[in-house]
Parts: sequence; structure tokens; C-alpha cells
Amino acid sequence: MRDAYQVAKVRAAEAALMALVPDGALMQRAAAGLASVCTTVLRADPGGVYGSRVVVLAGTGDNGGDALYAAALLARRGASVTVIQAGPRIHAGGAGALRTAGGRFAGVAAVRGPDDTRPDISGRYDAGHDVRHAIGHADLIIDGMLGIGGKGGLREPYATLAQLAVSSAATTVAVDLPSGIDADTGAVDGPAVRAAVTVTFGVVKPGLLIDPGARHAGVVELVDIGLQPHLLEPPDVSAPQRDDIRLLVPRPGPESDKYRRGVLGLLAGSNRFTGAALLASGAAVHGGAGMVRLVTAPAAAAAARSLWPEVVITELDADSRDRSGEKNDYPGAEGQPWSPASVGRVQAWVAGPGMGVTQDAAQRLAAVLGTSLPVLVDADGLTLLAQRPDLLPRPAPTLLTPHAGELGRLLGADPADVEERRLEYARKAATRTGACVLLKGSTTVIAPPDGMDPVLVSTAGTPWLATAGTGDVLSGLAGALLAQGLLPPQAALAAAYLHGLAGRLAAAGTSGRDSESAAPIGASDVLRALPMAFRAL
Repeated sequence: MRDAYQVAKVRAAEAALMALVPDGALMQRAAAGLASVCTTVLRADPGGVYGSRVVVLAGTGDNGGDALYAAALLARRGASVTVIQAGPRIHAGGAGALRTAGGRFAGVAAVRGPDDTRPDISGRYDAGHDVRHAIGHADLIIDGMLGIGGKGGLREPYATLAQLAVSSAATTVAVDLPSGIDADTGAVDGPAVRAAVTVTFGVVKPGLLIDPGARHAGVVELVDIGLQPHLLEPPDVSAPQRDDIRLLVPRPGPESDKYRRGVLGLLAGSNRFTGAALLASGAAVHGGAGMVRLVTAPAAAAAARSLWPEVVITELDADSRDRSGEKNDYPGAEGQPWSPASVGRVQAWVAGPGMGVTQDAAQRLAAVLGTSLPVLVDADGLTLLAQRPDLLPRPAPTLLTPHAGELGRLLGADPADVEERRLEYARKAATRTGACVLLKGSTTVIAPPDGMDPVLVSTAGTPWLATAGTGDVLSGLAGALLAQGLLPPQAALAAAYLHGLAGRLAAAGTSGRDSESAAPIGASDVLRALPMAFRAL
């Protein structure tokens, strides 16, 4: 796992470490690591380090000091370094080292108005021609304006400098965290630096793993400064690596049969939405379930029989009564409302994809949630839950898989705000519903129900997954893993990773890497790529 820690825990670990090492040692370690990464970035350019134009955006804190000391190392190797002082002061030691190495300094000034250049505190700033020219013609920009303690939107002149850096053709390397990103949550309020690379020190911070902050961070490089032994509390966020997922995914043994491998009940599809049943069923089959029992409407049932002959189907007639063709000797038959017991042995349920939001659909969802089995609720099931919040919490394991709009309906929140504060809202939903919540999106956030375990994050996906039906594939895959005995957080994590990897494989071929040669994909392509994703583990 790639573990991330919130600021309070990082600060405590830093204090413990600084008490054991000479003054300034941590900054020197950080600066050396930062300079090494910057050297690698510059070497990727044909010009290399010597003669390259480096601009440092320096704030008042330790991040500015890290940037200045690193820039001094680059200047000694022949880089032309310009420091833009964003705040009222800069780190004295770092500035002295850079002056000695030949760096030059510029600044921004507050102005009263367009015709008045006297210093003022009006909040308007003029970056000046020299500053704009330096940023616009830089090869490398080092963002050392704000660190992990920054909260809220960027104030001036930081906001203007961040926008100038975004507009520049230079490669931007952020120090510890892009300025304007909340280190604990990844929230972005207003302008923020967009880095190609973020060099973070000691441990990863949650805001580097969770969008929208993750989009601003680029590639995250971790520099070890000796902090890990002093982190005495568990991480706040964990992101899996391939080997973590490989260990989670169940594997059949010699004694396995279809029941030991897990039977998934799937309440999905309708006469209108047949595709949801097909996609979820196929994902469950390829997700390792020993048997899939699909409960659906006649049109979806007919389509599923032709495409997935291994799926056992219970067909519902127009008024939701069972029409399976088998002897109706189970509880709930003979004109009674549908019962989960009618389908036979099941070890977990998925309810919602394409099932509709009718009164009958609500009754079936309530019946499934009334069992003692693990249940995954998705799509239409989440819409029904927003109308019937009394159905949760429940004693048995529950997994909800909303996108931002669905989570907004569940919580009565603006979906745009959910997108901007993904960690906060996923945790809130998990606490309110008593369920594990998998918030879908550009980074998948998985909040356990107890609020104690680390939030899990999967960054394995690709923007090509933003297409209709891929959520149905995810729910069928996660349901299959639930039926095989994984707890909701682990099933959600493994499914999100494999689903994302399958999307990458489908879009970009066997390399699994996004590239200019990647092609648009549909949900069926993701489904067909699932076996390749499993093999890639």
C-alpha cells in the first residue's frame, strides 16, 4: 500500500525526528531529493541542466527554503536561477545559499491602482514585466509558495503566480504539495498550481492521491527523509499497488466447486434497460463467482440467456411476480410479492443496475436489504435509497457504489461540491448509512463504515472509463468478490483496481498505459478486458 498521512500526524513525526538530528538537517535532505528530481526533469530536455532557465516561486515557509536550497544546487551545475519572492520574506539560509551560487531575485508588489505604484494593502498585485517574462520563458518552475499547512484558496500574489505558472510552457515541479491544494483532502478552492511532478517528503499526503488535488499533483515522487519510524498512528488514506490487489483476489483451490467459489444474486435490468443486466452479469461471471443468479424482467432475461448461458435466471412478469418456469414451492410464491428466497442459495446480492425506480423495484430492494447477506447497491438502487433512507443502516455488510450525482441525492448535497470534496463526502455518507461507500470518479474513494480504518483510494483508472455502462461492470465485479467472501472495503478496492486496469487495457492495448494511441472504449470492451486485468496481477 502507498500510505498517506494527514498534516497533524506529519507534523508530530517531524517534531520527533527534528529532536534527534542537527538543526536544518531535514531541510538539507529534502532539498537534495528535490534537486535530484529536478535534475532528472531537466535532463529529459535536450538542453540538460547547464544553461537551463529555472524559476523558483518562493513563499515564506519551509517549502520555500527547500526550493531555494535545491535551486542553489542546480545553479552550481550551471542553471540560470531566478527567484520570485511571493511573500514579505523568504528563508534566509536558502536565499543566502542561492545568492552565493549566482541566483537572482525578483518580487511582486501590492499596488493601489493602475496609475498608482505606491505600496498598498489593497490586495491588487502587479507581477511586473521581469516576473512575467521569467515565468513565461522558464524551462523549469519550482513551486515553493505554500506547503502542507495551507488552507483555503490562494490569496494574492500567490493566485496570480499560480495562474502564470499554469500558463507557462515550462515543466512545473511542486515542493511537497502544489500550492492551493488542501493536503488533507485534495480540495481546491480557486487557482492552484498544476505540477507535472510533485516531490513530497517523508510520506505521501492524502491530497496528492484524491482528486481534484491529484490532478494538480502530476507524478508523485517520494523522498525519504527518515520520517517513517516516527509515524506512530495508522495512515488516513491508503492506495493499493498491484501486489496488494493480487493478495486480495480469491483463487480457487482443488476443493473448489461453484458454491464454495460464491453465488451472487443479481437484481438488475428491466424491459427498458436490458444492457445493465448483461454487463453486470458478465462482470460477475468474469469476476470469479461460482454461479450468478440473475433476477430480471422478460426482455433482459431473453438477452441474458443468449449472451450468458451460464447465468441462472429468474424472470419477473410485469407485476413483479415470479415467472421462472420452475415449481413455485418457495416462500413468497403463488401471488405473493417477490422474495429473495425464491432464487435459491445466494451468498451476496447486487441490487440496482437498470432495475428501475418503480414501487415494485423498491419492494425488491427492501427485500434484499432485509436479508442477512452482504448487499451491494448501485444505480437505480441508490435512487431508491435516497427516497427510502430508513432502509439503512442494516446489520449485515453493505456496499454503496455511487457517482457524485447519486451521492449528492443520498446526502442532499450539490454534486459539484461532492466532486470537489470527495474524501469529506465519502466519509460522511459512510457514517450516515453505516455502509462502505465507494465513490466513483477519476480517483475512486472507498470509505469504510466505521470511520476508523484508512480510507482506500484507487488511482488505476483512466478517463476513457467515463462512458455509459462501466458502472454496471464495476458493480457486477465487486458483487462477485463479495460473494467470494471479501469484506466490502476489500471487495470495493479490488474491484476498483481491476476495473480501472481493464479500462486501461481496453483503451490502450496490452501495455495498459494511457497514450496518444489510446482508443475510445465502451463498457463491453471493459468487460472483455477483465480476464486480461486478472492475468496482469
